[in-house]
Amino acid sequence: MEYRRIGNTDMRVSTLSFGASSLGGVFHSLKETEGIKTVHTAVEGGINFIDVSPYYGHLKSEILLGKALKEIDRKKYYLSTKVGRYGENGINLWDYSAKKAKESVYQSMERLNVNYFDLINIHDIEFADLDQICNETLPALVQLKRECVVGYVGITNLALRHFKYVIDNVPPKTVDSILSFCHYCLNDDALSDYLDYFETNGVGVINASPFSMGLLTERGAPDWHPAPKPLIELCKKAAQHCKSKGKNIEQLAIKYVVSNPRIATTLFSTTRSEAVIQNLQWIEEPLDTQLLEEVQDILKSRFRDTWLNS
Repeated sequence: MEYRRIGNTDMRVSTLSFGASSLGGVFHSLKETEGIKTVHTAVEGGINFIDVSPYYGHLKSEILLGKALKEIDRKKYYLSTKVGRYGENGINLWDYSAKKAKESVYQSMERLNVNYFDLINIHDIEFADLDQICNETLPALVQLKRECVVGYVGITNLALRHFKYVIDNVPPKTVDSILSFCHYCLNDDALSDYLDYFETNGVGVINASPFSMGLLTERGAPDWHPAPKPLIELCKKAAQHCKSKGKNIEQLAIKYVVSNPRIATTLFSTTRSEAVIQNLQWIEEPLDTQLLEEVQDILKSRFRDTWLNS
């Protein structure tokens, strides 16, 4: 396993990391024992960065992850959770106030059975008033950083331009990292346009969703996927092309994302320990550059198509 530093932090993280959204039954139901086994398999396999949120499964992900982490030495992993986006009784909620942010951090600690977080992210800032993020939410988390409650502070977002707005409108070194999803994968590499900017500002880059929320899989995108239909169809064609070559598009997708040394780590999520083992094997294999070119050619007409968050 290769390890890379997140920006100017002291966190050296595995190039592939574990996103715990699936543990909340976000995509399908799971047995608690399976979820715990999956987390243990990831850490045993060398993954040392785990990301979660109280929003995932409306607290379920944090609760289950907390049970899994009870049995793992705290020194073996970096832990990240989020504030700002929540849910209750099946209803999505947003609250980016300083008061709620601080309360949420301590509540997450209880659910996760830890006494500090290595990283706290503000979740999906595209849903927020960006000036509130700059003037209220971030200062509250920076205060927790000064108090050594959290190690570092970051922001997550789908719309890439929002990262720049926030970083430009807060004091230097306020934002330690960004977490971007679905913008560095086979069908969309828009994140690469911002890498110089992030490096200049000392901001680390965390990538998420190497399979573009299911687009880049043999199974295909789930019914709820927000991508434009023409893109969904092209991704199906790309998956079929890989299969005709005796390859798997998931293997190509995950190797592609970890091959960029400017991206510290890429998060993937699963409830299956077998999938963790498979992904860990795939990232150790060489990138099939010929197949990559063929797939990129298939996707060319809809490359960088994006969608609104939901």
